[in-house]
Amino acid sequence: MELNLNRVDYLQVGVTSQKTTRLLPAVGRRSTQKVAVADQDGVITCFGMKKGEAVPVFKTLPGQKITRLDLGGALGTPQEKIFVAAGSEVRGYTKKGKQFLSFEANLAESIKAMHVSGADLFVCASYIYNHYCDCKDQDYYLSGDKINDIVCLPAESTGRIVPVLACQDRVLRVLQGSELMYEVEVSGPPSVLELNNRDGGTGGEVLYGTADGKLGLVNITESSPVQKWELDNEKKKGGVLCIDTFDILGDGVREILVGRDDGTVEVYGLDSSNEPTLRFEHVLSESVTSIQGGCVGKENFDEVLTATYTGWVTGLTTEQQQEEAGPGEEIKMSQETQNKVAGLRVELEQLQMKVLQEREKYQQTSQSSTALSAVPVFSVNDKLTLCQDDASYSLTLEVQTAIDNLLLQSDVPIDLLDVDKNSAVVSFSECDSEQPNGNFLLATYRCQANTTRLELKVRSIEGQYGTLQAYITPRLQPKTCQVRQYQIKPLSLHQRTHSIDQDRPMNTLSLVGQFSLAEIHSWVVFCLPEVPEKPPPGETVTFYFQNTFLGTQLETTYSKGEGHFKSDNISTISILKDVLSKEATKRKINLNISYDINEESVSHTLKMIHPKLEYQLLLAKKVQLIDALKELQVHEGNTDFLIPEYRSILEESTRLLEEYKKQPAHLERLYGMITDLFIDKFKFKGQNVKTKVSLLLEILDNYDLNSLMDFFNEG
Repeated sequence: MELNLNRVDYLQVGVTSQKTTRLLPAVGRRSTQKVAVADQDGVITCFGMKKGEAVPVFKTLPGQKITRLDLGGALGTPQEKIFVAAGSEVRGYTKKGKQFLSFEANLAESIKAMHVSGADLFVCASYIYNHYCDCKDQDYYLSGDKINDIVCLPAESTGRIVPVLACQDRVLRVLQGSELMYEVEVSGPPSVLELNNRDGGTGGEVLYGTADGKLGLVNITESSPVQKWELDNEKKKGGVLCIDTFDILGDGVREILVGRDDGTVEVYGLDSSNEPTLRFEHVLSESVTSIQGGCVGKENFDEVLTATYTGWVTGLTTEQQQEEAGPGEEIKMSQETQNKVAGLRVELEQLQMKVLQEREKYQQTSQSSTALSAVPVFSVNDKLTLCQDDASYSLTLEVQTAIDNLLLQSDVPIDLLDVDKNSAVVSFSECDSEQPNGNFLLATYRCQANTTRLELKVRSIEGQYGTLQAYITPRLQPKTCQVRQYQIKPLSLHQRTHSIDQDRPMNTLSLVGQFSLAEIHSWVVFCLPEVPEKPPPGETVTFYFQNTFLGTQLETTYSKGEGHFKSDNISTISILKDVLSKEATKRKINLNISYDINEESVSHTLKMIHPKLEYQLLLAKKVQLIDALKELQVHEGNTDFLIPEYRSILEESTRLLEEYKKQPAHLERLYGMITDLFIDKFKFKGQNVKTKVSLLLEILDNYDLNSLMDFFNEG
């Protein structure tokens, strides 16, 4: 069944956080629903639609930033009480706007996630989960990594309280009381949870979305989880920020509504085998922080309601927004639409007058002798994430107003990769990396008008670490700029994983010394991404990692006074040895370092690099031939005389050139890894082989795996 939805913008509030918009239950069977939306200015706005106009029901005064909004009420009754989390406080309001609850959770940090069910309140700070019943403390749990979201299976159907936490370390933690019942491993860091069919469906069905754009359904049973399905993010869309289920097609089955951080809104239907299929997609210009299915604009017309980062509340409605005109006919606007246009024109004129008056007022005050310069404050939503597919970092910057330009500065060597969605004009400045504290990268992005969101891609080199800085200048007067810093870590291309292959040939690095668990944990945080800031509970900590570029692996196990690091890549062990000894020296801690090198691991790593290197060499060869083949084609008039291999190169020339352009310095990167591997292998034997690097590069130019492995063995 075809789904056509038309966009309607309702109103704009302040900057919104994730999951801060909800639809109140409808009063009649097909009547429209009221919308409750909370923003980072601390304002809750509740409104309904009348004759195409947003009519406020109530609006609270500004206050502390609101991070979550949920609906609640006595079990078995309409869930129409509004609960918001601001700082460490939870407030409750009736549907008319009267405050009936102010509960201080006494947490050291702000509440990041919240769920309300009857008399039960579940709140999570960064690492701490608390359960309250009638505002009395019930259960408490300390998570091993950051908690991103929480849902609770409905007590009506399960007969017990089962909270599910979405944690940054790619795990859903299922609790019973204050104890961990079991963990559900998922393939990406889960960013949002939602009960399937809003009630957990048949049994405890929980939908989850991940920061790397995957969507899945898991059944939480009493003893173990049952993974129903998981959708891969093949089209490289943004991370999932919000999910809802609603029957928008009217076929009696609820569809899955998804909002992503790149502005994509999706509707998935379930096919005959209960697998999700995409039915509708629409792209907004900014990240979608909340999504709800219901009836808002007009009776009998269902819609998908979204709230975006800058506060736009938008509906994608089944109602047709304009009449179809026949041939030679003009589209006639309805009287309602004409009145709306006239009203908007009047409002626009009033705003223009107000802007002129305020501008004059500002000019006068700025020239007076007592004038004070006021720097405009603006919100920035930024995220640096490692993309597993192409081993690059995606830097997303979103500003509540239009971006004028962005300056990117790095003191470590990084490559900027092309992003299709990015329409900004980039220019590079010359850098003097030889100077102390010199720059390796200075790039300026000049944005087109009304660009509020920028996505950039960078690729780092393992072993080279430092800081990447983004200077964001919006189109505001007076000119102002915000700086955001991102640490490029020594093992920046490593990603957390649930397990590793223990059968691979492994090299081991062991440290023994007078250091605490917190100290060695801080060194691991410094070296590797995706490690929680605080050490997880327990005396011994173990993490597993995979290199997203090569597929090599790393196991870290450490406790007070000792640490063990195992990897099938000697270069990883070498980087860790250098960085950890440097960090210990800074703190004047004496380390006893020992290592066990497995010779087989070198040929194993070379075999892992081999397919990538072979592919890149072939790609480079094909790209070199394209111009000559095109010239032959023009000269001869056709390509019939060419062998099939050359014909296919011509046919795929656009794709090949695009791929080659997208992967700058890919070959050089692989050459660099092989060179480092060669130097590191002999460094652990106490030999300096830097003089032989030129011979190694000659072998790489006439690449053959066997001759390369022979060279490594001979040294």
